[in-house]
Order: sequence, then structure tokens, then C-alpha cells
Amino acid sequence: MEESKELIYGLNDRPPLRETLFAAMQHLLAIFVAIITPPLIICSALKFDLGTTAFMVSMALFASGVATFIQCRRFGPIGTGLLCIQGTSFSFISPIIGAGMMGMVGGKMNVEMGLSYIFGACLVASVVEMIVSRILPYTRKIITPLVSGIVVTLIGLCLIKAGINSCGGGQIAMDNGSFGSMQHLGLALLVLISIIFFNRSSNRFLRMASIVLGLLIGCIVAYFLGMIDFSKINGIASFNIPIPFKYGLRFDIGTIIGIGLIYLVTAVEAFGDITANSLISGQPVEGEVFMKRARGGILADGFNSMLAAVFNSFPNSIFAQNNGMIQLTGVASRYVGYFIAAALIILGLFPIVGEVFSLIPDSVLGGATLLMFGTVAAAGVRIIASTEITRKAVLVMAISFAMGLSVELVPNILDKMPEVIRNIFSSGITTGGLTAILANAFIHIKE
Repeated sequence: MEESKELIYGLNDRPPLRETLFAAMQHLLAIFVAIITPPLIICSALKFDLGTTAFMVSMALFASGVATFIQCRRFGPIGTGLLCIQGTSFSFISPIIGAGMMGMVGGKMNVEMGLSYIFGACLVASVVEMIVSRILPYTRKIITPLVSGIVVTLIGLCLIKAGINSCGGGQIAMDNGSFGSMQHLGLALLVLISIIFFNRSSNRFLRMASIVLGLLIGCIVAYFLGMIDFSKINGIASFNIPIPFKYGLRFDIGTIIGIGLIYLVTAVEAFGDITANSLISGQPVEGEVFMKRARGGILADGFNSMLAAVFNSFPNSIFAQNNGMIQLTGVASRYVGYFIAAALIILGLFPIVGEVFSLIPDSVLGGATLLMFGTVAAAGVRIIASTEITRKAVLVMAISFAMGLSVELVPNILDKMPEVIRNIFSSGITTGGLTAILANAFIHIKE
């Protein structure tokens, strides 16, 4: 509760409009790229056209705005009532790409079919996180910090593959034979170095905007290299109307199980983020009030992801980076969240926003995402390091990483397996995560 002394505006304070807008702008700066990056990566991996990619980016912004408003406002049991920002989750990228590949027909991607499998699985599996919110004390005994740390590390390690593919130029470069060229790798390296340079700055604004500035530098260079063509932006509707179930729904049990496991881990991560947010906001971090907040936040996490699937977007999760923003600004007012939510919704309703960001070359995006994904893996290592590394912990880590990375490095090991098994275990995150849960539960060693 001592943290509240450092706050300029508390949870239920209403800052003046100018200060509210300033705080909201800084939060947007911290989350904008993180919200649009997952749909860009997924659409690139699945070879979606520019129009579909732009729509996915727009819907990601729209869904994040709605989710943020629900978390901040709190409706009945749903939401934290804190300045809690939600955005598109990186954790689901790998299994979502796997689900989307079910839309491949005769070597060509059927966009509608691929997205229908993705949204069907994301919608059904979101129930997992909502159930976890109701039985929170029991799930924390199963998903320990060790298990959570292993899964988060695997998420980062498995995503690095997508990041390095983007650095090489992505699927487009693979198709035209320029993958891994000096132009693509040099551009990715420029973005990477730029982000590191700005992130090391003692100026907090440059540090907060490091990813945005790195991408901006990369895009400027890419434009002069002829890699960005603004003439592609034509015939665009002036307004996006969110259409529920635009691509329909299809269901595959293996995909649902795989994505359901990520929801399970996301619930545990959300609990940690809510705890940190409560502490920074000067609110209790134990007792009945806190538990009500935590359960409401995790319930909203699952509900908002289900809502995102309805409106053709990918799962949402609570963004941890915004907790740091509250500390930096000294503003914990949840009313700031209303402005952030409104800005995200408005941006999502204008197709031009999605179109512009869809033009970012894969190699530019790769330079930023490679660092982001490495940071995710490092965060997982940090969680593991916070636990006692016993003989049992070493065994659990060893078998989990071995099983998880094996299917990522040698995916054809599952070729002879039934389709359901292939769909469940084709993701290293799912395989390693399930292994971690089972190994942690059944391996017993007397120290």
C-alpha cells in the first residue's frame, strides 16, 4: 500500500483532460505495435492477401479496445476495475498458425476455411480460462511458477523461428527466391540495432518509443529501397463495420486442446499481472477484495478472447508492460483506460490504419519481433530462476524442453501419427507445456 504514496492519481481519481490524454497516449505508445504484430505475423505465415491482413489488424485494434474497456469498467463479475490494458497475445501465434494451415487445399490457402478453424478453436477453448477463474486457488497448485516459467520460455523459443523467418523476408521472399538476402537481413539488423540503441537511452520517452522508432527507421529505409508501395492502398472502404462470425466457424478437437492449454497458462500469467497492477495502484494484493479482482480479471481475459473470436480477431491477454507505464506516469486512474479503449476502437474502425501497417515489410517486422520473442523467452527463464531449482525441477525442465523443442525442430516425427495426435502435439508449446504439467505432478523425489 506504500506504492499509493508515489501515485499522482489513484485508481478512482479523475485527472484533468490534458493529463488524462497524455497518460493515455503513453500507454498507446507502449502497446500499439504489440497489438498489431501478432496478426501481421500470422497473416504472413498463412499467405493471406493484403486486404485480409489489413482487416485482421483492424479487428485486433477493435477487440483490444473493447477488452480494455471491460477490464477497466468491470461489469458484474467480469473485469478487474483496474487500469488494466488488454491486447492481442503473442502466446497463441504458433498454435494459431497450425490451426490456419488446415485451410490449405491442394497447396493453396483457403482464407475463409483457415480462419474459420482458428476462430472456432479460439472461441471454444476460451471457456478453459473462464473455468480457471472460478477455481483459481486449485489451478495455482497445478500450474506452479516452474511450469509457468517453462511454458513461457517455450513460447519465446518457438516464436523465434517465426521471427527469424520474417528477418529473412518471410513467405513472399521464399516464393520469389530472395529469402535471406543481404537486403532483408541488413534491414532486420538495422531495426534490431535501432531498438536496442533507443532502449538504452536515459530519456524515458525515447526508451518507451524504442520499438516504434526502430520500425519507423526500418520503414523509411525500406521505402527508399522500393520495398513499400503505397499505390496498393486503393479502393479501401472508408469505415470498417465489425461483422460477427464473418468467416464462419469450424472445429477440430486437436486444435481446440492445443489452444486450450495456452489459455490455461495465460490465466496464470494474468494472475501475476493483476497482482503487480494492484500493488502499483495502491490496492490490496491479498484477501477477499483482491481475489475478487483477480477472478474477475481472469474471467474477463477468457470472455474477451471469446468476444475477439466472435469479431474475427485473435485471443487477448493482459499486457504486463502497462504496469511499468503506471509507475512511470504515476497515474493509476482506471478512467484513463476508457480513453485508451476509445482510441483503439476508433483506430480499428478505419481500414486505412490496417492497410498502412500491412505494408510493413516482413524483414522490418522481423528485426523487432526477434527481440520481442527473445524477451519472452528471457521472461520465462526469469520465472524459473525465481523458484528453487531442485533435482525434481531439473528433471521437469529437461523432459519438458526436450519434448517441446523436438517437435519444433523435427516436425515430421509425427507424420505416422493419427491426425488428432498431430494437431495436438505439432506445437512445441503444447507438447512441452503438457509434459511440464504431467512431469511436475507425477515426478516425486526425496531430496
